[in-house]
Amino acid sequence: MIKRLSTGRSWYKRFQYEEGVDKPGDVRNIMLVVAALIASVTFQAGVNPPGGVWQDNDNGHFAGRAIYAAQEGAYYVFLISNTFALSASVLVIISLTHGFPFHLEVIIATISMMVTYGSAIFAVTPNESVKFRYVIAAASVPFVLRCLIQLFNIVFNKDERPGLEMEMMRN
Repeated sequence: MIKRLSTGRSWYKRFQYEEGVDKPGDVRNIMLVVAALIASVTFQAGVNPPGGVWQDNDNGHFAGRAIYAAQEGAYYVFLISNTFALSASVLVIISLTHGFPFHLEVIIATISMMVTYGSAIFAVTPNESVKFRYVIAAASVPFVLRCLIQLFNIVFNKDERPGLEMEMMRN
């Protein structure tokens, strides 16, 4: 008898989220772990960019500046994507810990982490290679998108809860 290497079924289906089966607390914990890992990796990559930093001032390079920044297009893509990922993971962390004890402290810590990240990338990035308004825009995209999604849900989901407008008027 020949043994088949694959059953033909998708292996990942066993690991997918199933509403009604998976406990919300377990899902939240998994998402927090994933978001924290993404935040850690992206923070580290921003503080210590790929390729490292120049060690001395020579040939027009300055010590402490990212070597990778010499490739402007690639560095832009890296910096903006990395900032977007960090910001999105911070949004997930803040959202999933909403209402928890010490939530204010979590917000303060994540904002402080974002400020530290910003100051680190400003320190290692040569001023002439990146327009920082793009980096700041990338950091704000996840928050703006979440607000727009919430607004969209409020405006267009009036039919799902017909008594919602009356409840809002009473309050």
